[in-house]
Amino acid sequence: MNSNFVNKIILIFIVVLCSQINFAQIENARNEINNLVKHANGKIGAAVMDLDNLDTLTVNDDNCFPMQSVYKFPLALAVLCEVDKGNLSLDQKISLTKENLLPNTWSPLREKYQNANVEIALSEVLEYVVAQSDNNGCDILFNLVGGPAKVNKYIADLGIKGISILNTEAEMHKDWNIQYKNCSNPSAMTDLFYKFARKNILSSASKDFIWNIMTQNVFGSKRIIGQLPDKTVVAHKTGSSGTNKEGIAAATNDAGIVTLPDGKQFAIVVFVSDSPDDADTRDKIIADIAKIVWDVYSN
Repeated sequence: MNSNFVNKIILIFIVVLCSQINFAQIENARNEINNLVKHANGKIGAAVMDLDNLDTLTVNDDNCFPMQSVYKFPLALAVLCEVDKGNLSLDQKISLTKENLLPNTWSPLREKYQNANVEIALSEVLEYVVAQSDNNGCDILFNLVGGPAKVNKYIADLGIKGISILNTEAEMHKDWNIQYKNCSNPSAMTDLFYKFARKNILSSASKDFIWNIMTQNVFGSKRIIGQLPDKTVVAHKTGSSGTNKEGIAAATNDAGIVTLPDGKQFAIVVFVSDSPDDADTRDKIIADIAKIVWDVYSN
């Protein structure tokens, strides 16, 4: 028998076998995650995408979950797209005033520049928004690019369905229910991370800029990163709502890209919504799901 023919048969057998093993592993992961979700309080949605072969696992993907500060990731992409077009520059100066550094909202920018009336680089505003979820900086960026509707259109024009960006941080602070309008299906957010990582929607310089900020993000260290090996590279964006008077947290989220030791990557999104549990319990659900997925892909 021709040796080339035999080699082809062996190769086909290996590919089929590996495919079956991979499918079984993903199904096991799906079952483990579903079991976690079934016994958890609140609503939980998750999505995972292998960025190489695009295999996707989803849980409760039909629901549109409140993003909270996760929506600062698509906002940052929209801003950097304008930078790439030459309409904005990372070096351009942004004015910080008493009018745009609102009180009673999370804002490390306001704490650093308490006297306001200063100008700082757009790059610094982006760093505060993405790395520290600064709410005032977020709305400054919205104003810079033309409002939430423009960012929403930018995401839609990328061909992504299932992400809705309608309101600013200031608007969300006026009414608890508004945050539910800024929502995403889990798989839609993984699709956005895929396009960011693989489809050159930004220039190399802009992609590296935001990637470096997201991999150094110390927020949410108990979430996706929580149970992964030390020094695992995770580029992520968290989102948190706080709790209402009934003790319900509308959103405890984390979304990003995990890099495996062999250099392969997967996108993972976990949204925990309307949970009465304490913060550590909500964080642990995200960490547990990330660890399940890590174990599948690292094997």
